Parts: sequence; structure tokens; C-alpha cells
Amino acid sequence: MAGKSKILIIGGTGYIGKFIVEASAAAGYPTFVLVRESTLSNPQKPHLIQSFRNSGVNFIHGDMYDDESLVKAIKQVDVVISAVGYAQLNDQDRILAAIKEAGNVKQFFPSEFGNDVDRVHAVEPATSVFQHKAQFRRLVEAAGVPYTYVSCNFFAGVFIRTLAQLDATHPPRDKVVILGDGNTKAVYNKEEDIATYTIKAVDDPRTSNKILYVRPPANTISMNDLTTLWENKIGKKLERVYVPEEQVLRDIQEASPPLNVRLGICHSVFVKGDHTNFDIEPSFGVEASELYPDVKYATVDEMLDQYV
Repeated sequence: MAGKSKILIIGGTGYIGKFIVEASAAAGYPTFVLVRESTLSNPQKPHLIQSFRNSGVNFIHGDMYDDESLVKAIKQVDVVISAVGYAQLNDQDRILAAIKEAGNVKQFFPSEFGNDVDRVHAVEPATSVFQHKAQFRRLVEAAGVPYTYVSCNFFAGVFIRTLAQLDATHPPRDKVVILGDGNTKAVYNKEEDIATYTIKAVDDPRTSNKILYVRPPANTISMNDLTTLWENKIGKKLERVYVPEEQVLRDIQEASPPLNVRLGICHSVFVKGDHTNFDIEPSFGVEASELYPDVKYATVDEMLDQYV
């Protein structure tokens, strides 16, 4: 562990956070997780907590809503990774304020893990979600805190598992609903790989004050091609139902939260192409699979196999 930065993960028992904690510990980083007392005794999380302990993870008792404990925790580390969930995104200014007060953090990863929020063409209510994240980027930059924004696009555990069907729990075997014409490419990444790339970016000067895009070529695929790939695996043709943009926009307006937000994000990706409709310029970003060719990432083809 000599020379490796101490990493604090806030939101480390959450959806993407737990993968980041595991990747950090596996890579040999001194890994710290900010936890409330109630989290350690949560009956739904004993296996996760024990697996962290077995991996040598250190727990720091505190709360992002308790400034004193937050500053105290941050003073013990070099790098802060926020993996807080949707409900806490707008409260990340508390983390930023604590980082500024502590004065010792050399790299901060805000909780993003989705679209590049500075390059989206969304409609409400997704617009507001993206804008909040973009506004927080501006706060981080104005504060002069060295940052890395991780734009990992779609979680495979959500979108590959369902073939991007919002009301499904597994890939369809009869009918698939496709927003737009199905030719726009989206990007899907396994959660473990997103975490691995995030930890790879720690202590890497090439990612300082940049957006780390997880956009591997093998995982950049249109819905038409994704559906064909799935059909070939199950040996069956699916009925393809295409939803034109006008209908998608009406559906967003008529849907209730949080479905309207999820539909809005899907419109941004599948209709407007916001995962892939821009080039990654060296002035603002780097691509993870190019930067770390040693990482053997799971491909869409491989990820689909587990659902056959």
C-alpha cells in the first residue's frame, strides 16, 4: 500500500458504491467508507458489511449531514469518491464544503456515473436532473478542488438485464419496445468494470480535471443490433415495436415520477444519442478503455450470455 492514496467512499453501501469499495480494496488502496451507526446494524446489509471487513475496508463513523464528522473523515484521506444516490445528489455541496474546509484532498469524484451532463439534449423532467449535476460541476470547478467526473453511461445491471425495457425485470422473449428508429448507439457497462476504471483513475494525472468516459467500442451498440444479438442467443425473433419521438415526448408528459425521469433519460440516449453524438476531445475528456487497455472489460455479448 506504500505510496497509494487513502480513498474515502461516501455512499459506499449503495448501488454503485459497493462496487467501488470492492474495486478499491482489491487494488490495494487504503479504503475508507463513511457509514452511519444504523448502516452497520442494518439487517439488510450484514453480508455486505462483513465482505468489506474481510477485504480490509476501514469504516469511519459519520454522516454527510453532520459537518463535523464529515470534515474529520475527509482529513484522514487523500481522495474522496461520492457515490451517493439520486435523493442526495443535490446535497453534495455539503461534501464540497467539507473538502474545502479539510484542505487536504487531492482528487474528488462527484457522484455522476451516467450521461455527460454537459452534453445532453434532454427534456423535462430529465433536464432538471442533468442541470443539477452540471451546476454542481461548476461549484467544484469554482472551488478549485481537483476533480474527475466519471461518465459511465448505462449500468448493465439495469439496462442489459432488461434489454432497456423500463417495466421489465429480465430480457424480453416475445416483444421489444424501441424508442426512436433503433439505430442510435448507446453505451452499456458492467458495474464492476465501471468501479475498476474509477479506481484506476485515482492517482492518475491524466484524469485530473477531466471527464473519464467509459465508452468501450464493444459496448457501444444500437438497440436494433442489441436486439439482434439477443435474438441470436435465444434462437427466436422478437416483435419490434418502434415508438416515434412524438409519442415518447407525450409519454414523458403523461408519466408520473420517477417513470417520467427514466423515460426522459431514455429519450436523451436512444432518440437524441447523448451517449455517442460527440467526440471525446483531449481538452475535456479521456476514454477509459483507451487509457487502461490492461482492463479486461465485460462486453455486451458476454453480459447477455448470463440471461439466456
